Amino acid sequence: MSKTYYNPDDLKKFADISEWNQELGGKFFDYYTKVFEEGALSAREKSLIALAVSHVVKCPYCIDAYTKDGLQRGITKEEMMEAVHTGAAIESGATLVHGVQMMNKYNKLSM
Repeated sequence: MSKTYYNPDDLKKFADISEWNQELGGKFFDYYTKVFEEGALSAREKSLIALAVSHVVKCPYCIDAYTKDGLQRGITKEEMMEAVHTGAAIESGATLVHGVQMMNKYNKLSM
């Protein structure tokens, strides 16, 4: 197995982040757990959102976790890939729309 910067085994240690600050770690995990409960969105929908966001923020731990979670919730590979493309479209659109800021600045400076 090749070595990478990210160690897949570290995902299993996620809860350990509370060790150095129990209060804040506990509050985070309470919030995190609450967010992923059934609500206006189903847990399945939230899993797809989390998978898309995981790709946008480029978190390999999250990608692993929400790919597995999605499989357990019956999310198909096609649905997963469509969610990833949706995230990519938003990310690239957000980058490109900032081009308007550059255009405005250029126009102002070149007058």
